[in-house]
Amino acid sequence: MRRPLRTLTQPLPERPLDGADLALAEPPAPTPAPPPAEEAVVTGSNAPRAASLTVEQAIGAQIKQQRKKLDITSAELAATAKISPGMISKIENGQISSSLATLTALAGALNVPIASLFAGYDDRRDCSFVKAGQGVVIERRGTKSGHIYELLGHSLGTDVTIEPFLITLTDTAAPYSAFRHAGVELIYMLTGCVGYRHGDKVYRLEPGDTLFFDASAQHGPEELICVPTTYLSIIAYPKE
Repeated sequence: MRRPLRTLTQPLPERPLDGADLALAEPPAPTPAPPPAEEAVVTGSNAPRAASLTVEQAIGAQIKQQRKKLDITSAELAATAKISPGMISKIENGQISSSLATLTALAGALNVPIASLFAGYDDRRDCSFVKAGQGVVIERRGTKSGHIYELLGHSLGTDVTIEPFLITLTDTAAPYSAFRHAGVELIYMLTGCVGYRHGDKVYRLEPGDTLFFDASAQHGPEELICVPTTYLSIIAYPKE
């Protein structure tokens, strides 16, 4: 005799639930979020370097430091260097790029070598930028003969002094060939034409010509063939 089928309303016999039943009976537990990762701390040689100071910031910091060493105010420094107090503030905060003339005035007012103002610049990168027409006009032996010397930069090195000049000989200039000084000199002709003496020889220099020589021998423009004349003169000599 066939057994009757159970209806859906009849209770199922109780029995222990196995793993498969649990998987069907309970929704899966949510996967817990991983704990937040700790910030990586980079140390040693792998640590990124702090941003390097710009040359303006380095100079400003040195000027401020030297000023405080002298225990003077920025207004007092401005008066001594003959620079406006507002300009001093901008320089000390690294907001502007100072001309060579301004740095020379500040170094003089602080009674320090101009090279010391660059001491904080990262790796002491030797760089000097002078805009056209803004070189410092200085007095040298040939000035009295109408030779105009415009300093185009300065050396920050510790062993060698390098002086780059733009020299102009106007139509009122006079020949002068009695220069003597330590080191070596390089001349690169830009305009005009001169007979340039070195020792017992005279060289005809025209635009594009270069003369490189021992500056301890007598030298200088002996013949002004075509004026006005301009040429670069780069002098290098060891520091004492």
